[in-house]
Amino acid sequence: MLLTSRRLRAALLAAASATLVAAALPPPAPLGIGDALFPQLGNPGYDVLTYDIALTYGGSNSKPLDAVTRIGARATERLERINLDFTHGTVRTVEVNGHPATFTTAGEDLVVQPDAAVASGSRMNITVNHTSDPSGPPSAGGWVRTGDGLAMANQADAAHRVFPSNDHPADKAYFTFRVTAPNEYTVVANGVRRAKARTGSTTTWAYRTRHPMATELAQVSIGRSAVVKRLGPGGLPVRDVVPAVDREKLEPWLKKTPAHLEWMEQKVGRYPFETYGVLIADASTGFELETQTLSLFERSLFTTTAFPEWYVDSVMVHELAHQWFGNSVSPRSWSDLWLNEGHATWYEALYAEEKAQRPMETRMRAAYERSDQWRTDGGPPAAPKPPVPGQKISLFRPVVYDGSALALYALRQTIGTEAFRQLERHWVRDYRDAAATTADFAALASRIAGRDLSAFFDAWLYAERTPPMPGHPDWRSTAPTPPVGG
Repeated sequence: MLLTSRRLRAALLAAASATLVAAALPPPAPLGIGDALFPQLGNPGYDVLTYDIALTYGGSNSKPLDAVTRIGARATERLERINLDFTHGTVRTVEVNGHPATFTTAGEDLVVQPDAAVASGSRMNITVNHTSDPSGPPSAGGWVRTGDGLAMANQADAAHRVFPSNDHPADKAYFTFRVTAPNEYTVVANGVRRAKARTGSTTTWAYRTRHPMATELAQVSIGRSAVVKRLGPGGLPVRDVVPAVDREKLEPWLKKTPAHLEWMEQKVGRYPFETYGVLIADASTGFELETQTLSLFERSLFTTTAFPEWYVDSVMVHELAHQWFGNSVSPRSWSDLWLNEGHATWYEALYAEEKAQRPMETRMRAAYERSDQWRTDGGPPAAPKPPVPGQKISLFRPVVYDGSALALYALRQTIGTEAFRQLERHWVRDYRDAAATTADFAALASRIAGRDLSAFFDAWLYAERTPPMPGHPDWRSTAPTPPVGG
């Protein structure tokens, strides 16, 4: 191709400008938003508004899925590069605002350089053509291989093992999932189904959320499943997803959900989302998970005889309570995790007290006895120690469950039952669909109680030793065993 002199000068100037920009940029590196527990999680410079994730499942849950992730975002600063959290997949192409972009990887970040800088305040659309790989140890999180397909378990920081994202709960967004699978499979995802289209041997399913969602709460189930539908309080659509062969066996458990919903609504107000249900997966994860609108449970929880009925009921309520505490109101940082797990444990214990005569006070006294040891092992409730390297699930220690519910028990003892009830209702109403902090909760509690509770929260959430329990001066915590090497 022959360039005129004018065009040649313009091309040379453009090339020189690009060279200067490249020379001015530091080497690609993983970034983060400064989370104390996950320093390289999330990315600065933009706010994700929407995710549109297309997945193609070929029928094998050990082979990578073809995927296209489209991200709609708003730049909060001028961006020469855009970092996304993504690992465990192959990136084929990236586009920014319809133009091809260069990309590389740095740590667990996908570093994208668009052909032109994105101006602060402007909208940007990022399209990543990639694979999504379900292989790897279950402890790593992300895809969970089930007996008949796949499900997701992305908490705390594994969504970016499935799709490129700003993988931190502080940046919530609306999600659309479009999943193509062989006709014999059923696909269910967060939100409500918007479309289902069969083409030859495959069917494409589309789901969309009506409320913003944190990446760690994303859920896609692909399996030989039955979808069981019923109505909850106020006509709320309830859909449960279970292995088709277990449909009748699991019905005694599935039919409990409307009553669980009604009980929770009596405590804290209307359910905050467009639908709810349980996803019972034929998989061994070692945990249950509050994925938004569709809580994930292990099949064995319901099919083994090892657990009494009241216990399974209370675990179901625990995950349901998360829909308010942790999902609708998300943690601003992972150090705010106690707000999720402490509240879910609180309502789990309260349900067991009211429905199965398992006194809350008995459980809280037992927790108090162990509390100092929990704080030594895992840190105080609102200042947990970082997870063990390579074992990120180790963040979920007793101190953020019963140790944090214990702080809520102390708060109720301090401000009274009625003020505590108002606090809970105001919390999930005032911060609905948002991310909030421990400081936000403390400020709201002080306002409702009509007095400054800073000293209370400092002691109960950040001190190395457990404070005296209001109303129970006889309670004692066992002296902690020093850590090895301490």
